[in-house]
Order: sequence, then C-alpha cells, then structure tokens
Amino acid sequence: MLNNGSNSLHGLKRKRRGLMVVLSSPSGAGKSTLTRKLLTENSNMTMSVSATTRRARSGEQDGVDYYFVGKTEFSKMLDNEEFLEHAKVFDNYYGTPRAPVEAALADGKDVVFDIDWQGAQQLTQAAGDDLVKIFILPPSKRELETRLQTRAQDSANVIARRMAKSEAEISHWAEYDYIIVNDDLETAMTELRTIVTAERLKRRRQLWLGPFVKGLIEGR
Repeated sequence: MLNNGSNSLHGLKRKRRGLMVVLSSPSGAGKSTLTRKLLTENSNMTMSVSATTRRARSGEQDGVDYYFVGKTEFSKMLDNEEFLEHAKVFDNYYGTPRAPVEAALADGKDVVFDIDWQGAQQLTQAAGDDLVKIFILPPSKRELETRLQTRAQDSANVIARRMAKSEAEISHWAEYDYIIVNDDLETAMTELRTIVTAERLKRRRQLWLGPFVKGLIEGR
C-alpha cells in the first residue's frame, strides 16, 4: 500500500477529470425532473448554464437559469468561438459557453447539459472524450402529450408544435450512448445513477491511476 502523503492512494483518487453528462429528450419525457434529482444528489455536479436570445420567463434569473443576451451579443460570442455548441430552437438561439465548462472539468466537477440532438452532435465533435450522452424516452406518445398538458406551461398551439417536433427528436435516439425509457421515475433515476457511476469509473477519466500503477510496479 502507498505511504501516506501527497502520493497516497486517498490523495490520488481525488484526481478525476470531470464528466460531461448530456440529457436529451422530447419535451414532456421527464428530463427536467431527472436532471433536478441528479443535481440534488451530487454536490460535485453542476448544471451547464446556456446563453439564449429568448426572453426570461417568470422567476428565471440571469446567470442562474440562462445568460439572457441579445442576438447581436450572441452573434459576437459565436464569431469568437466562445460556444461549445449552439442551436436555433423555436425562433431563439441557445449556446453553451466554453470557458466555465472547461474550468469545471479540470477541477474534477461533472457538468450536466440539457440540450437537444443538434447540440449533442456538436459536443461530440468538440469534446467527445469527456462526454456521455443519455436520451430519455416516454413510454408512449399518448403519455407524452398527457404530460405536456398536465404541466400547464404551454398553450395548445405550443403543445401541438412540441408534439410535432417530438418525432424528429426521437428519431435521433441511436446517436446516444444510453437510452432510458421513463415509465417509472424511480426506476429511471436508478438507471441514470448507474450510468453516471460507471462513466466516472472509466479508466481514461481516472487521472490518479497512472501514478498509482507506477508506484505499484516500483514497489512503493
């Protein structure tokens, strides 16, 4: 066993690179609920805050829920390559600022992304080694529509648009590493926890393993 000190096993195990956890789904599949529970359970996990050109909704705070920016400012950030990914959704633009994500990963913190398949594709190109992509499916199309109606956040026209868009979103399921069918919330949450735990333990993310194995070979 390694001696106590800076090279101890306990000390080395702290050196883990953070994980980028992408959660995507059609609206109403339960992604937001699963995300909130995951964040509540993990003190070393943070939500990626996107920049958007849409107006803030009631109760939303700038810098907490989103960075609310104008289209001109968003365009400048895009030109300066300040986004890991960006997309246009329902006539508004969204993008993930690069700097805070990279700082969190280097500090060993996991970052959760609530983005669609377009953003997931861009993140795969920008940071594939740090990424795990999870798609949340509803148990049925009827249940999806019922959930949208029950949450009473959108008008009938918006719900219709979201339902129409859901087919195109679901068609990209095979681009993801894991699929969770959210029929039962607790079962879905258990599956989500298992995925995150396994991904954290992957060899390439355990920065402490190299020095530890070297010490074993050298008899330290």
